Amino acid sequence: MANPVSSSPSFLALFIVFSLHQLSRGQFVQGPSYSKFVVNATEMPIEDYYDYVIVGGGTAGCPLAATLSENFRVLVLERGGLPYTSPDLMSQDGFLATLMETDPDDSPVQAFTSEDGVANARGRVLGGSSAINAGFYSRADEDFYEKSGMKWDLHIVNQSYEWVERAVVFRPVLQNWQSAVRDGLLEAGVHPYRGFSLDHEMGTKIGGSTFDSTGRRHTAADLLGYANAANIRVAVHASVERILLAPISSPSRSKQGAIGVVYRDRIGLYHHAMVRENGEVILSAGAIGTPQLLLLSGIGPRPYLSSWGIPVVRHLPYVGQFLYDNPRNGISLVSPISLERSLIQVVGITNLGAYIEAASNIVPFQSPARSVFIRAPTLPLYLTVATLMEKIIGPLSIGSLQLASTDIRVNPLVRFNYFADPVDLERCVSGMRKVGDVLRSRPMEEFKFREWFGNHREFRFVGPTLPSNQSSDAQMADFCRRTVSTIWHYHGGCAMGKVVDRDHRVLGVDSLRVVDGSIFNISPGTNPQATLMMLGRVFRDKNDERPNEMAAMDTLKLTVLSISPTTFCFNISFSPIGMNSLV
Repeated sequence: MANPVSSSPSFLALFIVFSLHQLSRGQFVQGPSYSKFVVNATEMPIEDYYDYVIVGGGTAGCPLAATLSENFRVLVLERGGLPYTSPDLMSQDGFLATLMETDPDDSPVQAFTSEDGVANARGRVLGGSSAINAGFYSRADEDFYEKSGMKWDLHIVNQSYEWVERAVVFRPVLQNWQSAVRDGLLEAGVHPYRGFSLDHEMGTKIGGSTFDSTGRRHTAADLLGYANAANIRVAVHASVERILLAPISSPSRSKQGAIGVVYRDRIGLYHHAMVRENGEVILSAGAIGTPQLLLLSGIGPRPYLSSWGIPVVRHLPYVGQFLYDNPRNGISLVSPISLERSLIQVVGITNLGAYIEAASNIVPFQSPARSVFIRAPTLPLYLTVATLMEKIIGPLSIGSLQLASTDIRVNPLVRFNYFADPVDLERCVSGMRKVGDVLRSRPMEEFKFREWFGNHREFRFVGPTLPSNQSSDAQMADFCRRTVSTIWHYHGGCAMGKVVDRDHRVLGVDSLRVVDGSIFNISPGTNPQATLMMLGRVFRDKNDERPNEMAAMDTLKLTVLSISPTTFCFNISFSPIGMNSLV
């Protein structure tokens, strides 16, 4: 028997419209499979024990946690919230809105501006920067494996990429702007055409995307769907304040070891996440968060830490050093024809030390203040803006990170020193000249406006334009310096061989490793997210390689006596109780 309300077409139509509106606003949100083991940090016990405590549920941290949960009890501590509760974040159309919505304490994007004056962003949400980026997916280049300083089994690397790709990677469908850029790159000499490829290959190609055919975003958090739910817990809104460290003695030497972390929940309560016997703390907080946490925990340059009043646990002078960010430069234009919203889908991998990429999006138009001729519109106006950009490889210019506060929630001070190395500047000049070649190609003609008088056609640029004399090195270099921005691929700060060894161990500190982009000395290929997700999967338990002095931990009993913003005090004694009875 039909429901009585179905006899009223107007009511049914109203109900459908209302339902679609509520769905678009994220009111009817069904969580993914991993949501059953995700909890708010306020629901966590004051103290608990795990085989692995992972700090950061980001691009590397989520696949790492899923992998380790196959055989071990794992806790992930993520300072942000859940991605799937934000409609803008989960939609390709909401990319710009997500980047622009920056709350100091709670938004998925934590904005910061480097000391160079360039605006930048950090992911503060489960999935990390994979939840706020442009979604481009491409594997690392061969040079990365050779120059990274890490040990790689390329068979396992490829298996790990495939594991990631089955869950979160899709083939994009090109529309007018991306198709024109592809054809323009080929006419500009970026050969050969590779078609759709996830591999890093010289030429022009269509890469993978973490947005599916409906425009819905998929993130590293989706890889938690592979996890053994019985062995894993993910705490969101969990801000890790310090790493807990204690001395470990053996007949041969004495050093410090990580025994857990202290984190704070949203209402300000402190919790202890401790590691069991032979357990480890793994930092996956990213190129900004990981060196910041090490410094605040007393691991870094002794004189610098002392100047902040931070007790020195381990003198490591290069924590926060060898930090890099790949500069981005480009041009933007409005189009006389309708354009799709598209994020990065096509890339030109040149032999010039630069990659050429493109995007198109709808942005709000603001009329000049107090304009005599333009009346302020009563409704918002929007423009479709197309962008053509280049990113240099490397880079070679070296930056650094310093503390701005002893509060982990405050962004540290970061300087990337863009174009300090002249080779980086030369690569930018070459890359922007190639952008100029693409603009002069025939596929770009349809994006020009016809002038009012005559048959002349010109681009209508938004923002800076390329110099008219693109053969001038000085003018092109000036353009690169004036228009530098970021493509959010910063890395380093915990350099391999200087802060961690080839097995990711923090030098001189037991039971503490780093698995994230802070260990990279070069950006992998056109986009790092594929490699970071692969890295989380590749990492395997190193228990068989652990030093013999871990046996000393079997009889260590520790009591946390007090907590202050800069120090943690411990009472340490030895008894035959083992690590599992830490109190």
